[in-house]
Amino acid sequence: MSAESTTAVKIPTGNREDEIQVYDLHKSFGDLEVLTGIDLVVRRGEVVCVIGPSGSGKSTLLRCVNLLEKPTKGRIFILNEEITDPDADVDRLRTQMGMVFQSFNLFPHLTALQNCTVALTEVLKKSPADAKAIAMENLHKVGLGDRADSYPLKLSGGQQQRVAIARALSMDPELMLFDEPTSALDPELVGDVLSVMRDLAAGGMTMMVVTHEMAFAREVADRVIFMDGGVIVEQGPPAEVIGNPKEERTRTFLRRVLDPTHLPAPEDEVTGGSPSRG
Repeated sequence: MSAESTTAVKIPTGNREDEIQVYDLHKSFGDLEVLTGIDLVVRRGEVVCVIGPSGSGKSTLLRCVNLLEKPTKGRIFILNEEITDPDADVDRLRTQMGMVFQSFNLFPHLTALQNCTVALTEVLKKSPADAKAIAMENLHKVGLGDRADSYPLKLSGGQQQRVAIARALSMDPELMLFDEPTSALDPELVGDVLSVMRDLAAGGMTMMVVTHEMAFAREVADRVIFMDGGVIVEQGPPAEVIGNPKEERTRTFLRRVLDPTHLPAPEDEVTGGSPSRG
């Protein structure tokens, strides 16, 4: 193989500390190119918050990481195994990644406890007793041990989201992916969910979080990534990206988010795109 072709082929670093590696990631839906050449590494214990306007591609990026969306081009490695390899054991690799969605995705006919045990017994083949013990431990961790027998419709949105987090944690994942976990919640319910996420971060959990909660990103993130138009525009510590952004697109976005009364001039427009980009 020539030197030129060798450098063109991206391979995992082999560094056990690199839990997510994304190389030259592209994703299109028909003629709409949503992601355009994303390169990203998330290290063990790192909390990475992805911010950006609607349509910037941030949720699509997260969904590509665990192959809920199949990339058009590019390679993704989870724990130094290529999940984009056609021969990859995707289901096994997914058990290493807890995923928390905007809309909770709980089974309405199952109690909180049952929602947390079903994958343990069906996927990991745990005994019912072991599954219950693990699920109860994680329900207590999110402050809902006393609601184990409640059905989702009897829980508030914030409680349902905390059950969803407990369900993901019950699989004992190496890392957690959060796709705007508070966006469907009433404002007064957001704090409890963010508190659970703060505790996870403090405990050393690797987390990749798509969020519009700037205060959370500023406080908890090790690194903030600002996306717009399907590319990473800027990334770095929160004090830099949120506190003193270098790029005009980042500054414009933050002005709008942090000061909703800000009325942009025509030249102050943020490029966005179709909301399907996420």
